[in-house]
Amino acid sequence: MTKPKPSGMRLSVVLGLSAVCLLSAQAPQGEPGRQATRQMIGKYCVECHNSRVKSGDLILDTADIDAIPAHSQIWEKVVKKLRSATMPPAGAPRPDGATYNATATWIESRLDSAPPYAGRPALHRLNRAEYANAIRDLLDLEIDVNSLLPPDDAAFGFDNIAEVLGVSPSLQERYLGAASKLSSLAVGDPAQTPAAVSWRIPQDLSQDQHVEGLPLGTVGGVSVLHNFPLDGEYRLQAKLYRTNLNIMRGLESVHRVEFSVDGARVHLANIGGPQDLAALFEAPTDTGDAVDARLDAVVPIRAGPHTVSVAFLQDSRLADPDRLQPFIRSSVDNFDWAGHPHLQVLDVTGPFHVSGISETPSRKRIFVCRPASGSQPGKESACAREIVTTLLRRAYRQPASPTDIDRVMEFYSAARETGDFDRGIQSALERILASPKFLFRAEHDPAGVKPGSIYAVSDLELASRLSFFLWSSIPDDQLLDLAVKGKLHDPATLEREIKRMLQDPRSDALVENFAGQWLQLRNLRNFQPNTDLFPDFDDNLRQSMRRETELLFQSVLRGNRSVLDLMTADYTFVNERLARHYGIPNVYGSWFRRVSIQDDARKGLLGQASILALTSHAERTSPVLRGKWILENLLGLEVPPPPPGVPPLPEKKDGDKPRTMREQMTEHRANPVCAACHRTLDPIGFALENFDAVGAWRSEDAGSAVDASGQLADGTKVNGVVELRRALLSRPENFVNTVVVKLMEYGLGRGLDPRDMPQVRAIVRSAEHDNYQLSSLIRGVATSTPFRMTTAAVTENVASR
Repeated sequence: MTKPKPSGMRLSVVLGLSAVCLLSAQAPQGEPGRQATRQMIGKYCVECHNSRVKSGDLILDTADIDAIPAHSQIWEKVVKKLRSATMPPAGAPRPDGATYNATATWIESRLDSAPPYAGRPALHRLNRAEYANAIRDLLDLEIDVNSLLPPDDAAFGFDNIAEVLGVSPSLQERYLGAASKLSSLAVGDPAQTPAAVSWRIPQDLSQDQHVEGLPLGTVGGVSVLHNFPLDGEYRLQAKLYRTNLNIMRGLESVHRVEFSVDGARVHLANIGGPQDLAALFEAPTDTGDAVDARLDAVVPIRAGPHTVSVAFLQDSRLADPDRLQPFIRSSVDNFDWAGHPHLQVLDVTGPFHVSGISETPSRKRIFVCRPASGSQPGKESACAREIVTTLLRRAYRQPASPTDIDRVMEFYSAARETGDFDRGIQSALERILASPKFLFRAEHDPAGVKPGSIYAVSDLELASRLSFFLWSSIPDDQLLDLAVKGKLHDPATLEREIKRMLQDPRSDALVENFAGQWLQLRNLRNFQPNTDLFPDFDDNLRQSMRRETELLFQSVLRGNRSVLDLMTADYTFVNERLARHYGIPNVYGSWFRRVSIQDDARKGLLGQASILALTSHAERTSPVLRGKWILENLLGLEVPPPPPGVPPLPEKKDGDKPRTMREQMTEHRANPVCAACHRTLDPIGFALENFDAVGAWRSEDAGSAVDASGQLADGTKVNGVVELRRALLSRPENFVNTVVVKLMEYGLGRGLDPRDMPQVRAIVRSAEHDNYQLSSLIRGVATSTPFRMTTAAVTENVASR
């Protein structure tokens, strides 16, 4: 009968006691590291020195101390516990810092003596972000990938992990459909029929203030980048928001709605006023369709990407006269038909009356040659072959082989027989986009490599690894040229390319995809606080929260700053909406600007509303979620899931006296099932209690002064976010180590093996000389053994036709 796995807290005790006992029991005199462990055991683990601790399949006190590298999965856990000072457990006597460091250093030295480990990546399907970026760089075409492909599964916190990027029959159909649609859009298919694309504006977006990206002098509305497939007429339609009573809101005053394309006005409509308002109430069946009809325009537009905007022209005379202090959010009451109108939907339909196809950016990228009108079939075929060869090189991330070219040319020829030259190219492009060689990243063992041996990946494979790590996209021509010439493995060349790629705007993918997932910023879109308790929270603030953290990460990356600045930065980026939330004066406008932070509580990630909100519940803060987020994402410690049957916090009943979060958690911890884990999580979360559920500062909770004090698992006493930050950075290498682990998981597209940890420590030690610059950590990952090398397999996955 299999024994149940131990809880995370019990495992901590096992590691904290038996590992140190083991080292001391077998430690001979004469070696400083072993002497340190003897001192540790003599003072701190006497009571368990002669005990045998077994938990599930993990036995520490019988492990061979002379074969530590062979049991790295055990000893890496011990190192993590020692470095975080979470062993011995709370309440037990604790060693001094020097003893902790000497013991951990000695174990690490044994682990780091193991032969290099490279691992082997699985067959890697492009995820949604990589697919969209690859299409952008291959065809110069920005796409809405969410409308084409379903969300990807994630593992280890990232959605680019190869082992979970599977392929189902339905997903194959989606990729085939995307290939057909995108090839038609990129080339410009005259046979396209009119189609509609819709954008829905979030209901909680305040539309009585300027929205970033829209023309100055406007408020509210939406701006979208849309690819118009052909020259022709397109119908632009907008609809206004209705209340829960199906009444169009905001018609008591006249408002002007402007439609623009690339900043040029194409339609202006007046809505609202006494006549429109009276119609709503005089005709019971009138829901405002007549008003919506005015927000409808047919406009001639040339093919290609264009920015379409719809917004209200600003009119200072339309301020809300009903409240002395109105809410910041303009749509807080879903039953209120008064106030400012809100746009809800924008539709673009077309093309109608097609007049041709303009020279779009995608056509310029595709058609590297053009056959003269009336050219002989041979010249057309030569030009088509040149186009196909160029596309294949970029799409397959390698020089096009004759077999690959012939395969695609068959599709060109078949379509050319019944259509024109462009139709043939469109069919060839569709075949390329549907190919496994485009959709998958496959690495092949060269002939003669011994199974299980470690060898350097080819320059072309390294180029793909590098571009998908730094850009989430395909290599550009310069990177491919170096790979084809076999120069990318040269250390100096590789360093130059990494530096160049980090300076390229495409490295913003690290901000959006790496930081967005590591810090869980993507979860903000699902954060919906209780509007009764937080009536001012709107989508404008939600977007601003996320953008602030993205800009901080970007500034550390592009400015060659220390990764520790993510925790300690004395500056941030705000617009008017976020500055108002923080109480920062004299910031006006929807655009972001860098400002100095005067309040130490707001420095770094722990003071940013994005982190504080996504670790809260809809109605209250959550010390547990905040503690868990910090342990997992900043310190790299595993937090076990709660055991089954854990009761939630008791709901407040009518007549109950309001209780602070600390009071509620004290009652919750009285349950023995809950107490163990909460002793670790709660003190961290309580240190952030001066921030409410939406990240605003507060001094009181439930009518009582906030108590932000506590004692961390290592015995450190903290009171508030400033002292918590100081405690977390007292061992800065722990945070840096976590960042490197996350970067390696993201860059390699796999979870780390315990045998990868020597490489992690080597990167951290090397970056210390550069003050832990984020760019140095990224460079360390990209030049590490697991990134540049791989392990030969007995069999391999092959991306075929």
